[in-house]
Amino acid sequence: MTDDVLLTISDFSVTYDVDPPVHAVREVSLDLRRGEILGLAGESGCGKTTLAYGVQRLLKPPAVITGGEVVFHDADGTRIRVGELTDAGIRRFRWAKASMVFQGAMNALNPVITVGRQLDDVFTTHRPGMSAKARRQECGDLLEIVGVGRDRLRSFPHELSGGMRQRVMIAMALALRPQLMIMDEPTTALDVLVQREILRQISDLRHEFGFSVVFITHDLPLLLEISDRIAVMREGRIVELDTAENLYRHPRHDYTRTLLGSFPSLTGERGGFVRAAGEEAAR
Repeated sequence: MTDDVLLTISDFSVTYDVDPPVHAVREVSLDLRRGEILGLAGESGCGKTTLAYGVQRLLKPPAVITGGEVVFHDADGTRIRVGELTDAGIRRFRWAKASMVFQGAMNALNPVITVGRQLDDVFTTHRPGMSAKARRQECGDLLEIVGVGRDRLRSFPHELSGGMRQRVMIAMALALRPQLMIMDEPTTALDVLVQREILRQISDLRHEFGFSVVFITHDLPLLLEISDRIAVMREGRIVELDTAENLYRHPRHDYTRTLLGSFPSLTGERGGFVRAAGEEAAR
């Protein structure tokens, strides 16, 4: 294993134990490098979010991990087998080693508690030895890092715009300086200009703090712009994994070509809708 690998996922499978069983993730294997943005693309229902939840052991019944393992390669050289962690161990792992910005996160803030109190809860839970003064200072610093004034610590979520709420959630995920941040559709429901600002900020923060990102979305053109590598997922499997440039210029899988062809070009010739891999609908 090379020193630049942060996370290794090997033959990982998840099944929803219903009748009939749903095999949501099927023998997925991939690695994540330190400081890398890895895009995870695919249509809704292909297993992207289930995979992300499985990596952090956030799945609830009827979801069952049926095979494989997840290994986190800590900066101090320790190999952490996530599936073998005790309840106390997984609590220490989450947020401190790997954090997550959940799908619809900008609506996940408690509406009756101030932003400052919700940020403060991260430190009272995971850093119980911090003084109240140090926690207030750190909470204000976090907001400024993500481009929100520290005066907003006294604000309630409804007093913030959607983009500001999303920035608060990113600040919360950054609070303990994790080495990995998983972002599940972090720009959904934001307008294009705010999306652009959030994406630029994620890239800047990645360079500043050196964490790795798994960025999940169905928006392949967006991933082509921000990702170092992209994994394309279909029906629970990774069907293609390559650098963003190679995937754009030389896609190997029919499904990848279909995804690329489903977005209209602003400058190219007008074309028809793509209805199947390799097959263009009649114009």
